[in-house]
Amino acid sequence: MKKPALVIMAAGMGSRYGGLKQIDPVGPNGEIIIDYSIYDALKAGFDKVVFIIKEEIEEAFREVIGSRIEKKVETAYVFQDIDDLPEGFTRPAEREKPWGTGHAVLSCRGKIDRPFAVINADDFYGRDSFQVLYDYLKDIDDVKSYNYAMVGFILKNTLTEHGYVSRGICQVNSQGYLEDIKERTKIQRFSDGVKYQEDGEWITIPENSIVSMNMWGFTPSIFDELETGFSNFLEKNKDNIEKAEFFLPNLVGDLVTDDKAKVKVLTSNERWYGVTYKEDKPIVKKAIGELIKQGIYPDKL
Repeated sequence: MKKPALVIMAAGMGSRYGGLKQIDPVGPNGEIIIDYSIYDALKAGFDKVVFIIKEEIEEAFREVIGSRIEKKVETAYVFQDIDDLPEGFTRPAEREKPWGTGHAVLSCRGKIDRPFAVINADDFYGRDSFQVLYDYLKDIDDVKSYNYAMVGFILKNTLTEHGYVSRGICQVNSQGYLEDIKERTKIQRFSDGVKYQEDGEWITIPENSIVSMNMWGFTPSIFDELETGFSNFLEKNKDNIEKAEFFLPNLVGDLVTDDKAKVKVLTSNERWYGVTYKEDKPIVKKAIGELIKQGIYPDKL
């Protein structure tokens, strides 16, 4: 059995951040968040990295990231193409943004033949998160299995002070398996608590809720489900096709609800850091600096 692979979703446009945040340095020697993620992943045992990117950023991405990573680990690139649609569907002229995280992972179909982890390029997950996910994936013998995993984080540890964030809000049963997950695209901390917006209304949510940060563990069986799910998504969202997004957590939630997949929620005590907004960058840099002082990371990766 091959060792698990790491898939990194780096095709996001970074509209709220205002630039190509995937290659913005946060470490003392020009390291970016992806560098720390791959460092932690290799320490855990992963031995292949697959980057999902937009074709138009390939040159910059390879120059800043690929040229270094390729020397350390087997590396592959997959393009998330907005025109990669099922037969019978065409992209409306008004549609400019990618189709979402579900479509991003679907872009890897035919390219991965082993259990694999999925993460965001601009999220800092911490060493322990990669280890618990690797330890789960390495014991999966059947690549057609529907035994998946998700690393769960505490909502209050994943918020920014500079605006709203998107999170998958989870319900977990007493055995530690996912029962339900709903993607909430606007979650924000207010003076009277944490709330998410739905249909124009702000609804309070417990700050200790378990959330998904798009740190998943799958087998290749997920690709058939993503293909079917994406077709269904396009059919259902014909009236909002210019803006609708095919979210990975929603697809996984449907599989759980239909008793087709089991998702083990792995717990991590790590604090999440990310650069959703430019104002988040100093916070991430400070946090990494502290981890270097603690000896978690070398001064130069």
